[in-house]
Amino acid sequence: MSSQIPLPLGKFDRFSFEMFIAGQNKHVVDNIHKIITSGSSEFLYLWGDVGVGKSHILQAACAQASQNKMKPGYIPLSNHNQFLPEVLNGLEFLDLVCIDDLDSIVGIPEWEKGLFNLFNTLVENSKILIVTSTMSPSGNSISLPDLKSRLASGIAYHLKYLNEDERLYALKQRASLRGFELPNEVLNYLSKRVARDMHTLFNWLDRIDNASLVSKKKLTIALVRQLLDKK
Repeated sequence: MSSQIPLPLGKFDRFSFEMFIAGQNKHVVDNIHKIITSGSSEFLYLWGDVGVGKSHILQAACAQASQNKMKPGYIPLSNHNQFLPEVLNGLEFLDLVCIDDLDSIVGIPEWEKGLFNLFNTLVENSKILIVTSTMSPSGNSISLPDLKSRLASGIAYHLKYLNEDERLYALKQRASLRGFELPNEVLNYLSKRVARDMHTLFNWLDRIDNASLVSKKKLTIALVRQLLDKK
C-alpha cells in the first residue's frame, strides 16, 4: 500500500493550514496541529454545513502529517462509487486516517460495516482518525448501531462559517494563489449575488478566472455579470 491514498487536487490550490482561514474554527485547527505533532492516538468528529472547510482541514492534516514523516491516508467518501469498501482494509498501518463526507455512505451496509471494522483496528493500533459529516454524531443517520455508537465516542467539533471579512480575505488569498488579482469591486459584486459558503464562492472564483483567461479580458464587473446571467 502506498503511504497516502492519491487524490486529484486543484493545480493551483494549496491545501495547508497556513492557507486556511480558520475564523471561529481556530481551536479545531490548533488541536489537530497538537495531535499530529505529538503523534498521540485520537478520534475527532468534525461536522458542519457544506462550505465550512471540512475537506480542506482533512487534506491540510494529511499535508502536515507528511511533513512530520508520518503516513497519512485520505478517503473522500463522496467518491465511494469509484472504489470498493475493501479500500479501508489495511489502513491501520497508516498513522493518520481522514474519512471525508461520512453522509455519502449512510445506509450502505458494506460501507458502514467497513468503517466500523476500520474504527476498531485504528483504536487497537493507537492511530489518529478524523471523520467529517454535515450532521452531528447523534444526529447522523448511520444505520449500524455499533458504528453510530463508535462515532459518538470521540471529540466532536461543530465547524462554523467565516464572517463577511474573513470570506472576502479568503477569496483574495485564493485568487493570489492562482496567480491573479481580484479587484475589490468585483469581489463585492460577486459576494452579494451568489451563496456565501466558501465552496460556492471558490467555484465561482474558478469560473471567473477561467473565463478571463479564455476571453483574454481583465476581471471586471461586466465579465462577472455575463457569467451570472448564464447560470
